[in-house]
Amino acid sequence: MKVALVHDYLTQRGGAERVFELLCKRYPQADIYTSLYDPQQTIDLGERIVNTTFLQNIPGAAKYFRLMAPFYFPAFRALDLQEYDLIISSSTSFAKAVRKNPSAKHICFCHNITRFLWDTETYLREYGDYRYFAPLIEQVFQVMRKVDLAYAQEPDLYIANSSVVARRIQTTYGKKAIVINYPIDTSKFVFAKSKEDYYLASARMISYKRLDIIVEAFNWLGWRLLISGNGPERERLQSKALSNIEFLGHVTDSQRTQLFAKAKSIIVAALEDYGLVPVEANASGTPVIAYGAGGVLDTQIPGKTGVFFKRQTPESLQAALLEAKEIDWDYEDIRNHAVANFSEKAFFSKVEQVVDQACNLNSSLV
Repeated sequence: MKVALVHDYLTQRGGAERVFELLCKRYPQADIYTSLYDPQQTIDLGERIVNTTFLQNIPGAAKYFRLMAPFYFPAFRALDLQEYDLIISSSTSFAKAVRKNPSAKHICFCHNITRFLWDTETYLREYGDYRYFAPLIEQVFQVMRKVDLAYAQEPDLYIANSSVVARRIQTTYGKKAIVINYPIDTSKFVFAKSKEDYYLASARMISYKRLDIIVEAFNWLGWRLLISGNGPERERLQSKALSNIEFLGHVTDSQRTQLFAKAKSIIVAALEDYGLVPVEANASGTPVIAYGAGGVLDTQIPGKTGVFFKRQTPESLQAALLEAKEIDWDYEDIRNHAVANFSEKAFFSKVEQVVDQACNLNSSLV
């Protein structure tokens, strides 16, 4: 069976790219396709050949890949994938549009619907400079939404990383999706049964992460809080924080591992489509205190692996912190739950069942 792996663009390293990296390792004989490839800025694919589209020949396209938005769909449609029996796409936007042989199967790992088209207001707010061009952008997006909806019908099967993303796929594209929660490399996280006297928030300092809520809550409680990460919100957040809150900036992977293992709890205030930080915390044997919406509803068990707060307010978070303080956490049980459900082994066990069923196979494709 000949397999093609397709990703939107390989110009950065994020959660979607991490999943694609796992797929590439799992299918070492598969051919790799993407629209744009910058090996210095993305996942390590070793000596694998990466096939790109005509966009790769445009000077500066990889650096300014977001500006290429209107051209991705025709770029992927131009790819010739007729020789493949199975196409596995990894997409938040465009890769789902590839054409296939009628007898082939196309399975799409859909990390989200095309967010900038279907949640445009939020997208423009996050990338503030674009709002000045909103009227023109909206005209372009109206056309692109129709195209996106049409090409969303191409995959034979969707796999979503969380229930909330599956609902969006159903609502927007009219396609059902199987939910398979994405994994972490559990071997990279260490377990510490004894916790130190601090709480931890680990996130890029941008507005939707809602670190302002966390800072205000800990200002009121006076408990020790460490915040790792950088971003445009850092200066504003530091100006509001009291002396019990420490900003660590960028930390190494080794430092991050120790911080996760020894924290009393890890705080997540953002609404995440999935969210790897809560799973990484659990893999360290550390409970999570999280805003109770989005992906954490799939990954956390209240009272066992974490505590939810109902509203994105300091008061709601404070109540959850006080609740969590009274729980006698079983840190080993938290770790075991993460390993059993969110390891790479658990992930691919589910994936291979889905692939085999979709392709009517009885044996592994690996």
